[in-house]
Amino acid sequence: MRLRTGVARIVMWRGLTSRKSLGHAGLALLVAGLGVLATSILLSRLDFGTEALKLCLQIAVAVAVGALFLAALSIRRISRDRQQIAESELRFRRAMEDSAIGIVVVGLDGRIRQTNPAFAAMLGYTSEEIEALTFFQITHPDDLLIGRETMDDLKAGTVNSFHFEKRYLRKDGTPVWAHLAGSVIRDETSGRPLYLVSQIENIDARKQAEARIAEAETRWNFALAGAGQGVWDLDMRKGGTTYSSTWVKMLGYADGELDGDTDRWLEMIHPDDRETVAEADRAHLEGKTPFFEAEFRMRHKDGHWMWILDRGKAIERDEDGRLIRAIGSLTDITRRKEAEERLTVSAAMLADEKERLRVTLQSIGDAVICTDATNRITFMNPVAEKLTGIAGGEALGKMLGHVYWAVDEETGHRIGVTRPAVGVPAPADQNSRAVLIRRDDTRCSIRQVVSPIVNERNEFCGLVIVFQDFTDARALQRQLAHAAAHDALTGLANRSSFIRAMEGLVGQARKDITSGKGTGHQFMFIDLDHFKLVNDTGGHAAGDALLKRVAEAVRGVLGPDDIVARLGGDEFAVVLKSGSAAGAKIAARSIIDAIRSLDFTWDGRPHVIGASIGLAAINANCGEVDEIIARADAACYAAKAAGRGCVCVAPNGESMAIREEPPEPLAAAS
Repeated sequence: MRLRTGVARIVMWRGLTSRKSLGHAGLALLVAGLGVLATSILLSRLDFGTEALKLCLQIAVAVAVGALFLAALSIRRISRDRQQIAESELRFRRAMEDSAIGIVVVGLDGRIRQTNPAFAAMLGYTSEEIEALTFFQITHPDDLLIGRETMDDLKAGTVNSFHFEKRYLRKDGTPVWAHLAGSVIRDETSGRPLYLVSQIENIDARKQAEARIAEAETRWNFALAGAGQGVWDLDMRKGGTTYSSTWVKMLGYADGELDGDTDRWLEMIHPDDRETVAEADRAHLEGKTPFFEAEFRMRHKDGHWMWILDRGKAIERDEDGRLIRAIGSLTDITRRKEAEERLTVSAAMLADEKERLRVTLQSIGDAVICTDATNRITFMNPVAEKLTGIAGGEALGKMLGHVYWAVDEETGHRIGVTRPAVGVPAPADQNSRAVLIRRDDTRCSIRQVVSPIVNERNEFCGLVIVFQDFTDARALQRQLAHAAAHDALTGLANRSSFIRAMEGLVGQARKDITSGKGTGHQFMFIDLDHFKLVNDTGGHAAGDALLKRVAEAVRGVLGPDDIVARLGGDEFAVVLKSGSAAGAKIAARSIIDAIRSLDFTWDGRPHVIGASIGLAAINANCGEVDEIIARADAACYAAKAAGRGCVCVAPNGESMAIREEPPEPLAAAS
């Protein structure tokens, strides 16, 4: 400011002192000249004496000398003024040249009349280059209107100084921020503005720093708002607490509305939480805790409660340890608290559900074993402990194979219980033919269902094995299956199961002939001779007893692979696996002999029976099962017609009786 005032004074003083000094010298010379001139005139017109003439001359000389003295004083003063002006100009020039701040003299038309190196360097020009431009050419286009109103006021004479900020353009076109402060130089007489003298300071670094600070503050505020956080600053020297705008807004207040009152935040805390917060505050103020931390509820301006996590720390204390300043953060944890509450409720519900499931699994009649993803046992109910013979406490954590070993009832192979393949849905594996082998090698038939446990991410988590003691049911199944396929009286295969077996043999014979094996079997139709007499004399009980003896006799003669069946009444059927016709005749003769040799007595009365047998081949060309049975039946009747007690063979569908030996006399015909 002093530099700006000095510049104005130098410029004005130089003009004013020059005019005043020259005026004084001219006036002195004029007075001297007028005095001499007046004296000469007076002397020429008046007739004075010598004394008078001398007096007049003395007066004229004195006036002239005085005038000359005055002229000399004026000239000396002019010289001194010029010297002072020169010194002022030198100081002004030095001030401009050496100033670190730009100084510019600008005409009212905007042209740059004079500038210093600092301003030229700030914009990347030389002084000569920049003095050839106007301020409009070096001002940023967006800032041309800045200061326009100030210039209008300067010209109108309402203001004499100005200051504002604007952007200039460097020589390379890049903008630079500057602060302008200056004054208007006016005519001393008329007050008309002549030109402007401005000081221009480069504030680009400050502006960039302010922009960075503003950007950082914006990011900080966004971060605080996004995280639901605010910041508080307690400063006892300033007499209160200030809160960040993000937090004030979260509580529903306006900026500054919560500032100053240190204890107001306590009034906003839920009554049930105040003592806890006050205790945590006291503990930290007394130095018992490294920092202050508390979770509590605060009332929003609209009345609802928000959960807050308040963390802070004393950062400055006085000599007596009293708090001077503390800083902390306030975090909105309402959502977290709500989630925790929901989680607590869910955990309680889950615990209840888990207990119900535990009681259910402990109470049901099925055995249950659970494993984790590594196939280690995590749960066994009492029924599983009983069936496996291992206590649950001993089994937990063990591999499943140490506790539960199941094999297939028919093959004896272990039934694997493993995790399903990754990404492949694994349905429950049901097996009703499993046998559980205990540690003591005892066994029990079980029916098991193995189900994988898969979480919501389709990840395998373990297995649930549900199994039942199926020993009695399996025995009943076997009994029913045996009864369905066997004759109830003799225990031999019944007609339906025998027909199924025959169909299988016929089909296999056809396959064998196709493959070149050419194997076959022999079918034997047996009809008892004189059996009706036993029924008539001894009753059905005697007949049933005799049929059992016949079945045992036939079974005893044949090999283990041969099939024996009771077709109904006193008719039996045999399939010989030997396949040889000669062997079939020998076997048929042995059956006839075994039946004839039966020593059967009923109610003290002996009974003797015989048997007639018809043979038919089972091969690829024998036709269907019904045809084979019909041919063998016809051969059997031929044997009876031939005298009973003999074997007849029906080769290629024709019957031919073969009498091995004469039949013995019988009591009655069949």
